[in-house]
Amino acid sequence: MFQDTKSQAVRTDAKTVKVVVVGVGSVGSATAYTLLLSGIVSEIVLIDVNKDKAEGESMDLNHAAPSNTRSRAGEYPDCAGAAIVIVTCGINQKNGQTRMDLAAKNANIMLEIIPNVAKYAPDTILLIATNPVDVLTYISYKASGFPLSRVIGSGTVLDTARFKYILGEHFKISSDSIEACVIGEHGDSGVPVWSLTNIDGMKLRDYCEKANHIFDQNAFHRIFEQTRDAAYDIIKRKGYTSYGIAVGLLRIVKAILEDTGSTLTVSTVGDYFGVEQIAISVPTKLNRSGAHQVAELSLDEKEIELMEKSASQIKSVIEHLEIN
Repeated sequence: MFQDTKSQAVRTDAKTVKVVVVGVGSVGSATAYTLLLSGIVSEIVLIDVNKDKAEGESMDLNHAAPSNTRSRAGEYPDCAGAAIVIVTCGINQKNGQTRMDLAAKNANIMLEIIPNVAKYAPDTILLIATNPVDVLTYISYKASGFPLSRVIGSGTVLDTARFKYILGEHFKISSDSIEACVIGEHGDSGVPVWSLTNIDGMKLRDYCEKANHIFDQNAFHRIFEQTRDAAYDIIKRKGYTSYGIAVGLLRIVKAILEDTGSTLTVSTVGDYFGVEQIAISVPTKLNRSGAHQVAELSLDEKEIELMEKSASQIKSVIEHLEIN
């Protein structure tokens, strides 16, 4: 599916790596701070329509800098030479609003931003975090003209982290002991892959039997509902989400810059589950040249059916927007 696997690799030496964050709202500022603390980049450039906000954030970040990482406000020409450009700008999801409700307004914002980024940073990797992230990843791919491998959406990386956390809370164990993922849309039609979930190397049913836990399908359904509705619950209480997605973006950036070949559930463009030309999340290998397809998951029939529905839902929004 993916091409350009031998495209120019981004530099991995933190002394020379620049990352740009476009959009310095709650997600963008949290992401910049997370990048700063990680110490994996040398320069963080912040771009925002509110230039004072970008300057203020960069000043504040510099006062927190633990190393030689520096931040500054910039313009689109400052994307030149960036290893990764992270796009977080757009209209925020409001209480009671679905991610797909944001599609039209944020699509227009992307169509303004992405060509400017591509003009000045033709070799960069685009990392899209704005919602609805699957639809906007596809739009960014079309607007940039970049190879498939260099346009990546944050996808269900956050959903997967939430899923593992809530499973860990249910079983009263560390989420590090759990292998599980959510795939499909980053949104209401996301699919928990129960058939491949395992704990301490055992399939879920086997673990429940050996650990004297009830294999409770109703409880598992509630766990996924909590996962699916987490953003709504957070937005209802604090008005936005930021920390979870910022850490998810850092995981993606680290996998790329450190050339780890890690597999994460990011959103990428391709043909999935009988639906052509969409962006959707499946486990995907990340390295210095971007995103690359791995072997297909062995899903059960119900999961395949749900993925087909999820893919079709994303496609319907793309078609409604009339993005070619």
